Amino acid sequence: MPNLKAIRDRINSVKNTKKITEAMRLVAAAKVRRAQEQVINTRPFADRLAQVLYGLAERLQFESVDLPLLKQREVKTVGLLVISGNRGLCGSYNSSIIKRAEIRARELTEQGVDYKYLLIGRKAIQYFQRREAPILNTYDNPEKIPTADDASAVTDEVLADFLSGSVDRIELVYTKFISLISSKPVIQTLLPLDPQGLEVQDDEIFRLTTKGGHFEVSRDKVTAPTKSFPRDMIFEQDPTQILEALLPLFLTNQLLRAWQESSASELASRMTAMSNASDNASELVGTLTLSYNKARQAAITQEILEVVGGASALE
Repeated sequence: MPNLKAIRDRINSVKNTKKITEAMRLVAAAKVRRAQEQVINTRPFADRLAQVLYGLAERLQFESVDLPLLKQREVKTVGLLVISGNRGLCGSYNSSIIKRAEIRARELTEQGVDYKYLLIGRKAIQYFQRREAPILNTYDNPEKIPTADDASAVTDEVLADFLSGSVDRIELVYTKFISLISSKPVIQTLLPLDPQGLEVQDDEIFRLTTKGGHFEVSRDKVTAPTKSFPRDMIFEQDPTQILEALLPLFLTNQLLRAWQESSASELASRMTAMSNASDNASELVGTLTLSYNKARQAAITQEILEVVGGASALE
């Protein structure tokens, strides 16, 4: 006969675990909202920067521009900048991005190109350190949503690695936020910058809303207006110098947006995982409660039979 006390203790344990997973789900949901707010708050600067770069690109046409960040050179070593999380309990988020980085590394090896990892986040750092992979640099992933200062600090070191010749190309491996239940590891070339990729393009931002008591995500297309500089505009500085100062800002902005997408993907994955855990806990409590009631009824029936049997023996 099942131990009633053991079943009762198990039910209490599962209920306590459900409280924890539900709290973690709500915390992750609140952080996803903050990530959304940061994406929206950084957009005005990004739009204005894109407009200025667009105007300079159209004015100069990059015909006689000789800037290190735009210079294409023979690729011997590629730096893979991988963004992962610091903690688990977020579904397949970390394993997916690590797997994508390993696939890209194998592709480069097959092409005869060396690679080095530049890692953001403890999960990726621990994984590749245990396997003695070629790691050039590691960076902390803040517990909060990354800010422009965080992205700028990483960008400065990445630029130093690129300009010093340690790597000939930087590829960013991050997780693109699609929805609360879907994200996709993608690769984007950060350096050298492609002049054809500086023009303003349609962008998307995610918005976390609630509908019918449930969270949902909508993605809105955003188009920044492009304005050409007047032909008679006179620059106090050489436009090339202005462009040289703005390109690192553009690079920082690209990294920041990707980092925020990765953080939102991690939080959404954790929210989904904790929601599933809470649902599983509810289902397990129901199953254990049914088992407890059956065992309790069986114990009561057994006691009644013993009493009836004892009374019959006395007669």
